Amino acid sequence: MKTKTLDQIKNDYYGQVGTPERDRIERELEALRIGFKIRSAREKKEMTQAELASRINKKRTFISKVENDGENITLKTLYDIVERGLGGRLNIEVII
Repeated sequence: MKTKTLDQIKNDYYGQVGTPERDRIERELEALRIGFKIRSAREKKEMTQAELASRINKKRTFISKVENDGENITLKTLYDIVERGLGGRLNIEVII
């Protein structure tokens, strides 16, 4: 049995990087990663969703949505969550 890398599997099922379907999948995965990182940071600080929401003047349900589906979050809100809510520092990298 031949073992495949994750990138090879994604190429087989969603097409090569740069195709519309593959780009859509990669954006969705990145949104999920953002939500997961926010949840992990919040849990590491032993903070509830309600506590985080209160710090940024949002509802707990909003934090839940961000953690489970990070899509459509504005940069301002992302900064608010990370910096004001979690006391961290947001670092965004652009790769060309």
